[in-house]
Amino acid sequence: MKIISINAGSSSLKFSLFDMEDKKVIASGLFERIGIEGSSYTIKYNGEKIKEEVELNNHTDAVKILLDKLVTLNIIKSLDEIDGVGHRLVHGKDKYKESCLITNEVVNDLTLFKDFAPLHNPANVLGIEAFKEVLPNVPMVGVFDTAFHQTMDEESYLYPVPYSWYKEHGVRKYGFHGTSHRYIAKTISEKLGKKDLKIISCHVGNGGSITAIKDGKCVDTSMGFTPLAGIMMGTRSGDIDPSIITYIMEQEGLNAKEVIDDLNKKSGLLGLSEISSDMRDIVNAMNNDDEEGVKARRAFLKYTRTVTNYIAQYYVLLGGVDAICFTAGLGENSEPFRKKVCDNLACLGVKLDNEANKVMGEFKKISSDDSTIPVYVVPTDEELMIALDTLKLIS
Repeated sequence: MKIISINAGSSSLKFSLFDMEDKKVIASGLFERIGIEGSSYTIKYNGEKIKEEVELNNHTDAVKILLDKLVTLNIIKSLDEIDGVGHRLVHGKDKYKESCLITNEVVNDLTLFKDFAPLHNPANVLGIEAFKEVLPNVPMVGVFDTAFHQTMDEESYLYPVPYSWYKEHGVRKYGFHGTSHRYIAKTISEKLGKKDLKIISCHVGNGGSITAIKDGKCVDTSMGFTPLAGIMMGTRSGDIDPSIITYIMEQEGLNAKEVIDDLNKKSGLLGLSEISSDMRDIVNAMNNDDEEGVKARRAFLKYTRTVTNYIAQYYVLLGGVDAICFTAGLGENSEPFRKKVCDNLACLGVKLDNEANKVMGEFKKISSDDSTIPVYVVPTDEELMIALDTLKLIS
C-alpha cells in the first residue's frame, strides 16, 4: 500500500511517498514558487535527485506534474498504486480533536477557520482541491497540527481575559507542532517500552514549541492562540508584554499589523543578534571577540533561557518527568544548544554526557547514567505520522 503525505503552502507543495509495508519513503520532493515566476520542482528517489524549472500556474499543475513524474520515473507503475493522500492541516480550532477523512464539511471548516491561520488554511484547501481534481476516487485524510493539543484542560488552554472572548471569538490556546509532538511521544514510548510516561517534548527549529505530555496526551504546550507565543524562535519573539505593541505603535508610527509582522519576522534570534535567525551562524559568531560576538552571545543565552524556563515549568506541572526529548532542526542537530539548556537544568539533576551529545539527527540518549532525568535526541517524522494516520483511517 502506498500513501502520499502532503504539506501545501501558499506557493509550495511538499510531498513524501511511502510504501506502508515497511514504512519507508520511496520518493520525496518540493514544488516551489507556485503561481510565481521561476517556479520549479525537486524530486528525490532511489538515491537520485532531479530538479527542473517548470511553469506552475497553480497547485493543480504541481499535482499533475508530480503524479506524472512518479509514473514516468518508474517510481510507481500507475496511479492505481496510490491508496491514499494525507494532508497536513494547520488549524482545526477545537472542533477537530484527531485526524479525519476529508469531506466537504472539513474543507468548508478550513475556510471558516482561515482567520486563525490565514497563511496556512487557505493553502491547505488549495492542496486538497488539487488532489481532488486529479485523483477524485482516492480517499484523503486531514491531520491537524492543533489536534494533539485538544486534550488540554481549561486551566491550561484558557487565557485570563474576558471569558466572552473565548465563547464568542474562540480566543484560547490552541498549540501547534502537534503532529511532531505526538510522534515524539509515540516513539519514546516504543523505545523505552512504556506507555505511562511523563515527557517534555522540545520541538525546536526555526519555529519551536515545548509540550508537556502525560500518558501520551498533551497537558500543556508553549505556543498559544497563534504560533507567535511561547519560546523565543528564529524570527519570532515568543512571549512578551502585550503593552509593548501599543507602545511601539505610538513610538514608531506603526499599525498593529505592522508590529505583529515585526514580532513574527524580525524578532527572536534575528532581532536580538542583528546577525541571523540561524543558530549555526549565532554559535559561530559567539567565538568572536568583538561586537558581533557580544550580540551573538546575548541572543544565544536568551534563547536557551526561554527554552529552559518552559522545561522547568512543565517539570513542575507534570510532577516530575521520565524523559526530556529534543527534536526538529535545532533540537536534533545543535550540540551547543542542547548542552546549554541541560546545563541550565542542573539544579533538577540533569547531567549531560558530552560525548553522546555530539549526535546529529539520530535517536540517542545524551544524558549521563547518573542524571536524574534521562535526556534524548528523537528525530521527528511528521510525514510518516501523516501517512500512518491515513493508513489507519482508509483501512
